[in-house]
Amino acid sequence: MAARVADTSVLAALLFREPRADQAELLLADARLYEPPLLAYELARVCRKKSLRYPSIERELLNALKLGLTLDIQWVEVDQVAVVELAVSRDLTTYDASFLWVSRTLGIPLLTFDEQLRAVTD
Repeated sequence: MAARVADTSVLAALLFREPRADQAELLLADARLYEPPLLAYELARVCRKKSLRYPSIERELLNALKLGLTLDIQWVEVDQVAVVELAVSRDLTTYDASFLWVSRTLGIPLLTFDEQLRAVTD
């Protein structure tokens, strides 16, 4: 299994069957995930937003969130000061910088559909 960090855009696409779900599935195939604890809150935020927008499928969305929270993820505590420094230096949100910080700290690839974040990972 290859170690990877996947940001919310990739995992939400997979879990909530967004248009890029198939691409997310390919990216995550055989991946061992290392994630900041923020990911759980981010997935919950996405679930809430989708539940408000599509109330008829709220139960399905909640089940997808439950599934996502049971994935075999290695949670990595982040250095918040270093995250802020990274966010400022790369013009990122602290949320995106948290994923990038884990990736850089562990020396493993970051998977993202976010173009701004992808641009600073190269």
